Amino acid sequence: AGKCGACGPGYPSPLEAMKGVPTGPREQLLYLPCIYRNTGIGIPDFLATVDVDPKSPRYCQLHHSGWNACSSCHGDPGKSRRFLILPSLVSSRVYVVDVATDPRAPKLHKVVEAEELARKANAAFPHTSHCLGSGEILISCLGDPDGNGKGTFVLLDGETFEVKGNWEKGGKIPNLGYDFWYQPRHNVLLSTEWGVPKILAQGFDPKDVERGHYGRHINVWDWQERRLVQELDLGAGSVPLEIRFLHDPSAAQGFVGCALSGDIRRFYRNTEGKWEAEKVIEVPSKKVQGWLLPEMPGLITDILISLDDRFLYFSNWLHGDVRQYDISDPKNPKLVGQVFLGGSISKGGAVTVVEDRELRDQPEPCVIQGKRIPGGPQMLQLSLDGRRLYVTTSLFSAWDRQFYPGLLKEGSVLLQLDVDTARGGLAVNPEFLLDFGKEPGGPCLAHEVRYPGGDCTSDIWL
Repeated sequence: AGKCGACGPGYPSPLEAMKGVPTGPREQLLYLPCIYRNTGIGIPDFLATVDVDPKSPRYCQLHHSGWNACSSCHGDPGKSRRFLILPSLVSSRVYVVDVATDPRAPKLHKVVEAEELARKANAAFPHTSHCLGSGEILISCLGDPDGNGKGTFVLLDGETFEVKGNWEKGGKIPNLGYDFWYQPRHNVLLSTEWGVPKILAQGFDPKDVERGHYGRHINVWDWQERRLVQELDLGAGSVPLEIRFLHDPSAAQGFVGCALSGDIRRFYRNTEGKWEAEKVIEVPSKKVQGWLLPEMPGLITDILISLDDRFLYFSNWLHGDVRQYDISDPKNPKLVGQVFLGGSISKGGAVTVVEDRELRDQPEPCVIQGKRIPGGPQMLQLSLDGRRLYVTTSLFSAWDRQFYPGLLKEGSVLLQLDVDTARGGLAVNPEFLLDFGKEPGGPCLAHEVRYPGGDCTSDIWL
């Protein structure tokens, strides 16, 4: 840090972030959006600040988000990581929260109203936000103001946070949107597809997949021209959600998790400059009784990659397990860690597994500090040094209500897994449990985890 003088926010490289330049790798605070929608409690959602410093007397006390500036702005001393950007999927507002003045007591700085997104970009249902090297903020959206699918992007001014308009510059727009990652070195932005907002907001109906209301593509955009140039069809019923490039900015490859088909695809640029995708991991569905369908998919809902590009992690929200794969050879990932944290197939539940290609027995319930964990593992966040993996258990309140109704009564939880970074391996930390069922306003649904100093799912290196 001393060599580059007055650097901008974040870290100069992924490996420097793992070493802890300049602030140290041990996270002390987490920020989590907490949701009350569909719980029957009529109070506003809130942003929780969680103390995760084991030396603190307040240790472990009390939808997606991003930063106004991150490591993509590292070379600009005029930029700072001061504001947390909170897109609200249902209300279509974007909240800008000041976390720098007092990190333990963030303050609301500005609200970008849904009307502004609709008027200036004909967009709604904002989801993923990433800061750009220019200091601007790019947000993907799932649809238009009427709830129809529309894979558009909204660009916010980095100083005023006003909507500047659509990022894309005309041409074809995908029918659906969700997550995205960009890499200017390869002149590319890749986006994924969840479903039609007004359809998925009602809960999951398998017939809606057959009707084409859920996604199946990785959409490839020309970064400089801001236009769609390729659509990689991953197959009907794939539903690709979270997408991650390798952190090394010279690497023209990464991974995407396909929720419904239960597989991980590696995407890469071929020798002709086109992008392709291949299946490298498969989570077989389990034949079951006592569930919505005769076969239960794992439902891969989140993935992330360690900053040294060695390990891939993902969560199976329905089966209930978190997995760790060694991706030293990205074409041939190897399973090195797995732990079950709740889920729908635990012993003693309503579901009976009658055929399983992976397990001999149904897993035991996950119990921490006397509490049986409700829901299944969902959002993931890895510490910068790769040794601690944080896990929340709520997906989307309408789907929580359908698949894990107990979540709405008990609230979700935040768990911590210890990671073996030498040989691979995951273990539950029995000393760490944050129970959002004990909030003063009643049980709530905690979602994505962010660190004040940046993390491996929001920072992009150029």
